[in-house]
Amino acid sequence: MKIYTKTGDTGKTSLIGGKRVLKSDDRIEAYGTVDELIAYCGLLRDSYPNEHYHEVLIVIQDRLMVAASLLAADGDEFKEGLPKIYEKDIVFLEKEIDLMEAQLTPLRSFVLPGGHPVVSHCHVARTICRRAERKTILLSEITHSDTLVIKYLNRLSDFLFVLSRLISKELNAVEIPWKPDL
Repeated sequence: MKIYTKTGDTGKTSLIGGKRVLKSDDRIEAYGTVDELIAYCGLLRDSYPNEHYHEVLIVIQDRLMVAASLLAADGDEFKEGLPKIYEKDIVFLEKEIDLMEAQLTPLRSFVLPGGHPVVSHCHVARTICRRAERKTILLSEITHSDTLVIKYLNRLSDFLFVLSRLISKELNAVEIPWKPDL
């Protein structure tokens, strides 16, 4: 099978279910942004040599692939047979967040992203996740979207933020609090 099909050469692509839409369609924007997040989580995983979080990020990438496939389905009837996002996936993220936060000092202010390249990768992944969440919410206003996908993306952005703080601590990176009008 060839990787190129030429079916997208006119600026259209197919949803799960066969409907052809413009590549700029809100649904494509939503799952395309999730796809971008999947790739960036791979970069984060490759940049951070921690065995536990290596495995956690693989689980996250898997769940994001599920989210992307659900967003690509043109209606509930085409979601049959697709994997799902479950409440337990969100609980998994919450437990990981709690484990990390137990090792950190409480935040007293916002922090400026940066301090180490791996920390910065976390922040970029977090902002891509927030954009994916916004695109999915926008899609949910015009079509039925799985509310657990939105909830998962929301919790994942929290996870990525807390992971950035944990990595900062582990690498002795300076965490710069944001103080307006420096």
